[in-house]
Amino acid sequence: MGIVDVNAHLHTPYSFSAFDNVSQALEMAQNEGVKVVGINDFYSLDGYREWSEECGRRRLFPLFNIEFISLNVEDQAAGIRVNDPNNPGRTYLSGKGLAYPVRLSGKEARMLAEVREESNAQVEHMCEKLNAHLTACGVDWQLSFSQIRNTLTMGSIRERHLAKALRLAIDEHVEEGERGLFYERIFGGTPLKSDPGNIAAVENEIRSRLLKAGGAAFVPEDPKAFLPMETVQRIIEAAGGLPTYPFLADDAKGGFTDFEGDLQKAADTLRKRGFRSVEFITTRNSTKVLESYAGYLRDEGFIVSFGSEHNTPALEPILLRTRDCDHLSEKLRAINYEGACRIAAHQAGSDSVEEGNILIHKAID
Repeated sequence: MGIVDVNAHLHTPYSFSAFDNVSQALEMAQNEGVKVVGINDFYSLDGYREWSEECGRRRLFPLFNIEFISLNVEDQAAGIRVNDPNNPGRTYLSGKGLAYPVRLSGKEARMLAEVREESNAQVEHMCEKLNAHLTACGVDWQLSFSQIRNTLTMGSIRERHLAKALRLAIDEHVEEGERGLFYERIFGGTPLKSDPGNIAAVENEIRSRLLKAGGAAFVPEDPKAFLPMETVQRIIEAAGGLPTYPFLADDAKGGFTDFEGDLQKAADTLRKRGFRSVEFITTRNSTKVLESYAGYLRDEGFIVSFGSEHNTPALEPILLRTRDCDHLSEKLRAINYEGACRIAAHQAGSDSVEEGNILIHKAID
């Protein structure tokens, strides 16, 4: 039973995604030969049933994951950038191999629901500020937050939904030949730089110019939206999962965050904090650095997995690649598959790589 291709980190419309629906994501995976696929939505377990059923129809093996934004106050106080390059202490975390059927309940379930509501509330406030900005620009129509929630989301609302809603409203209300001037007006006199036909680029530009820091509709995130790292780890473990640290590793300029620049120190710190699983979004990294980092961490005993996210409007391939190569090296494919086997085994209540391998092949063969 040989190695198969894995994408262990895919966002779906249950948070925000490049995909119109779960079926589209899994059809793409099937067509590209990716056999093991992990749902990995922000603050949501809601897509697990559909993911499981649709994977079963296509003989794909499902991994059940989740993502949070947490805060480590020790790193924040020390000014250490962890895996958010702009905000010291702010730390993205995933949970891998959660139990399915979902078993989260009690205090941990309430905390998950509350943090999602805080995140949704921030976007609602952002929508209010965006409408005020449109009015100030002389626009005679508004965005409806309830309509956005009901038509563009599945309960978890992200600022990317707001950017998409504005782009759709502009397409509806503004004649095609006048849209350039309209964007220039709401961007404070700065022309639209994106190709109007590139929907993903336009939505990214809306988000960058209006919704991020310095934009007319920017709303700082309430500290209540960031649970302490230890609390997030506890929620993940209560749901049966493995707390997982997502590495940024090298950026396009070859730089690293404060936390990740010294790999041995980062690995030691993660172990002390109770992590035994890490992941990488491979398109961020050069092959050389990814092989170095992933190989070192695997040799140190960490479960290592890879994914693509797909949490932007850009519909890119599901078959993984690195920043400088259109595919993963055989070394990286092997590391990724071993990690998937360990996560699959964990979902089944085991630590055996071989059992995970058997489970995966039983599902896909």
